[in-house]
Amino acid sequence: MSAFTVPTDGLESDGTFEWHATTIVVVEVEAAGARGLGYTYGPKAVGALVDELLEEVVVGRDLFDVRAAWLAMGAALRNAGRPGVGSMALAAVDIALWDLKARLLELPLARLLGAAHEEVPVYGSGGFTSYSNERLAEQLGGWVEEGIPRVKMKLGRDPVADPARLDAARQAIGDEAELFVDANGAFQAKEALGWAHRYRREWGVSWFEEPVSSADFAGLRLVREAGPGGLDVAAGEYGYVLADFRNLLAAGAVDCLQADVTRCGGITGLLQVAGLAAAAGVELSGHCAPAASVSPLCAVERLRHLEWFHDHVRVEALLFDGVPELEHGAARPDLTRPGHGLELKRRDAQEYAA
Repeated sequence: MSAFTVPTDGLESDGTFEWHATTIVVVEVEAAGARGLGYTYGPKAVGALVDELLEEVVVGRDLFDVRAAWLAMGAALRNAGRPGVGSMALAAVDIALWDLKARLLELPLARLLGAAHEEVPVYGSGGFTSYSNERLAEQLGGWVEEGIPRVKMKLGRDPVADPARLDAARQAIGDEAELFVDANGAFQAKEALGWAHRYRREWGVSWFEEPVSSADFAGLRLVREAGPGGLDVAAGEYGYVLADFRNLLAAGAVDCLQADVTRCGGITGLLQVAGLAAAAGVELSGHCAPAASVSPLCAVERLRHLEWFHDHVRVEALLFDGVPELEHGAARPDLTRPGHGLELKRRDAQEYAA
């Protein structure tokens, strides 16, 4: 296990949080001369759980029985707490195990998982509330110029300032590109509902992510059902165990379900969430961690898109070889390499060792 902390390229904030650095915990597993790599974004404490509770569960197991290892790791986390950092630790190991299995079989991970799609559409994600309007316009407009037809900005920290920010964003991306917004749970339900109508009417916003806390099922449902047509409500990035996603779907809280492969129990967990979404007739969108997400998202039946998050794209390019590249607003898995194709840049990574 290794942890790396990479400073952001400036202060970043959203509707409810601000940060100066991003920490990634990397897990590697070895067998039969091959090495699998997995990771999650979270505190070093995630790595402590891997070392203390999960390593002994995995070592010595049949390396092809990834699901059995996943179940055993979940059981080992019972007293420590499965949701939260426990699920993130499990996710990092699970991704590494799937990568190792694919490498040993000399198969691209997307093929091993049974790809339903050849590529994954993305949306550019950043637009932090700490940005000046000029920086906001530059970033979102730049993504559209690169061929990404949908972009997302943060808002809700200072609602008085948001209309000018939305004006700058819409002017920068033009009339054709889709504009998404993310409040990170900054609003109360009726407040969010009022903004939802205004976002759609004045700026053509088509995606409202976490208008209220993702734990407020009634609030999410209110915004979804009473909001304007053409504006989808999304949540799920903080789902850790299957019940988190089941509860969102059962409450009718979302038009599109989100899941983060580095939080929801890894690839094994993500595929379970995808099954729930398919059964409910709801599309699934991947949250962040793009380099780890592309291959498993290709196996998701009701796939919508993947968040091409500024921080994670930057961190992954600094630390890994083999990160996916974009073409016409979509990312494709590398089918020329076994596994997901990522390799840790060990020398470069040492600069950021946590």
